[in-house]
Amino acid sequence: MTRIKVVQHNEATGRLKEIYDALVKSRGKLADVHKIQSLRPESIIAHMSLYMEIMYSKSELSRAERELMGTVVSVANGCKYCTKHHAEALNHYWKDDSRIEKLIKRDYFDILSPKETALVEFAKQLTLNPSEHENKDFTVTLKDLKLSDAAILDAVLVTAYFNFVNRIVLSLGVELETDSGTGYKY
Repeated sequence: MTRIKVVQHNEATGRLKEIYDALVKSRGKLADVHKIQSLRPESIIAHMSLYMEIMYSKSELSRAERELMGTVVSVANGCKYCTKHHAEALNHYWKDDSRIEKLIKRDYFDILSPKETALVEFAKQLTLNPSEHENKDFTVTLKDLKLSDAAILDAVLVTAYFNFVNRIVLSLGVELETDSGTGYKY
């Protein structure tokens, strides 16, 4: 149960209803991670704009690689809501339930490419030990794999975004919907 008041779609009026309706039209359904922001409707717009830029804009990192990183960050933070949603999004690309299960169990070294492993390890390190990045250059491994500075920035943005959202979900008690991945447009 959420820890703050949430305005449901059927209760929404005015600007909030417009935002909710637009999300359903563009994304296929309304996620609880957006409804938790219902008391600040414009924050939902800013959130979605940031999400779309980080996760869908042109990048050297594929959509699957970004979903992979988001899933790993969510697993590291213990955010079941985001783990479930983004593992399902990742599986839209992978189409391999057993591979997803191994990823969630953190048993992924034999199922990932060297690039994927480096991105996962970078995201996990930045999530769990952010202050270590001040004194040690963890981008070296990514540069050794010939990732550009723009791709490294994208990796940092994906990691930071998921840490941000995980904290919203965990602190405000957002629970997993019963139909979590069903109906979303990827």
